[in-house]
Amino acid sequence: MKHNVLDRGFVPQKFHSRGAQFEPAADDAKHYIEQLVIEEDPRNDLGFTELHDKSESYTIEISKDGGTLIKIVSPLGGLPALETFVQLFYAHSSSSAGSYTPYAPLSIKESPVFEHRGLNLDISRNWIPPGDVMRTIEAMAVNKLNRLHIHASDAQSWPLEIPSLPDLAMKGAYSPTQIWRTEDLEAVQLHGTYHGVQVFVEIDLPGHTTSIGNAYPNLVTAKDVLWPEYSLEPPSGQLRLNSSEVPPFIQTLLNDLLSRTSRHSSIFHLGGDEINMNAYRLDPTTKSSSPRILQPLVQAFIDHVISIATAHSLTVIMWEEMVLDWNLTLPRDVIIQSWRGSGDDALGKILDKGYRTLFGSNAHWYLDCGHGWFVDPEPSNPDSPIRPPYLDHCSPYKNWRHMYAYDPVADVPKSQRHLVIGGEAHLWGELTDSVNLDGMLWPRVAAAAEVMWSAPGKKPDESTTRRLADMRERLVMRGIRAGVVQMEWCLRHAGGCRV
Repeated sequence: MKHNVLDRGFVPQKFHSRGAQFEPAADDAKHYIEQLVIEEDPRNDLGFTELHDKSESYTIEISKDGGTLIKIVSPLGGLPALETFVQLFYAHSSSSAGSYTPYAPLSIKESPVFEHRGLNLDISRNWIPPGDVMRTIEAMAVNKLNRLHIHASDAQSWPLEIPSLPDLAMKGAYSPTQIWRTEDLEAVQLHGTYHGVQVFVEIDLPGHTTSIGNAYPNLVTAKDVLWPEYSLEPPSGQLRLNSSEVPPFIQTLLNDLLSRTSRHSSIFHLGGDEINMNAYRLDPTTKSSSPRILQPLVQAFIDHVISIATAHSLTVIMWEEMVLDWNLTLPRDVIIQSWRGSGDDALGKILDKGYRTLFGSNAHWYLDCGHGWFVDPEPSNPDSPIRPPYLDHCSPYKNWRHMYAYDPVADVPKSQRHLVIGGEAHLWGELTDSVNLDGMLWPRVAAAAEVMWSAPGKKPDESTTRRLADMRERLVMRGIRAGVVQMEWCLRHAGGCRV
């Protein structure tokens, strides 16, 4: 179905005082954009001199008489350029007058600061249907985000169909109706490709794997024992580290999955976070929680997973614990994802080891924080930590200004900045499902997107508020139930809400 992309604009009356003349009169003389020319020239750097990746660079020129030219270095710059072009236009309050831009003539030159601009979305703790993820991809594209990291499995459920291991989802998902079929995953990845968003999957290993035990109990240790001692969240259970049955299972699982996902993505995330050593005291193949015993086993396990991913020509991402807590020896092309708060200097420690890295501190970009916890007080425990004011483990709430002000590279030496390839905002799913998904993500992820595209280290001001509020209206026009950025009175009275 064909449609006019400019029909996605909105009437910006809430950005102007009541009675203001904020748009051209419907009968004013008009200049029309009759032709949009896009030129691709990989030999032209468009005048960018920075060292960051230029493949998404573009320029836009609109003359006073409506002549429009977009120049790109590669096809990767086409979608961001067109998205910017669309966002220059507003709908006229008179429907017969169409759309207009108040900005012509204009000249725009843009290039992203970071190559990897992502969102990590948990679909395992609560059911998130594929259609909701496709809608999220569309909102990401509007904000020039280009990586969707799907956290596809966890202790609580396994919602991903693996045809060679049919019981994995049939017994590991919450119900047979809460399974992503192979065609669902492919449709989501294709939808991402069409919108300039590479969709890649995380299978968290070897921890966070209790759901595997629902179908294959011999592969998991410490399953369903008291969780506070044996896991950070219920239910407890992790893959056994020294069992002869685990490697062929991993081989079958990943060869099935990665042979499909690698058609649409160059990345695989193997997890690697929050391994609970106590669980291995109950593992008959290890009978120990000693790091001295476990570290070589974790090394061998991760080496095996990397070898499978490499055979599918995939770049591997893993969480920071693998190098900071377990001190594994890894190939230099592995990407390490940092998540622990700024006070831990996790990012700096990873860079000192020479790995490429992704930022996304839980102190700044964890979208689930500040909404309360999933844990109830134990009536027989007078010392239960679940008590007023019932804060969760990562409070407070990370509002959009806090996310916008995050500067992950403030303390990174220039000699190491080339190793920081980007970042991700994170939405863990304990208290998110299909109903509240949009509001948990937007508009806060839009603030993170601007940090990753334009540059970190800027403080939010009124212009930021108005820009993000404009983006919110554009998302709403596209069917995204984004939260409110600012009170309408403040938008109608520029300067009226400063202190």
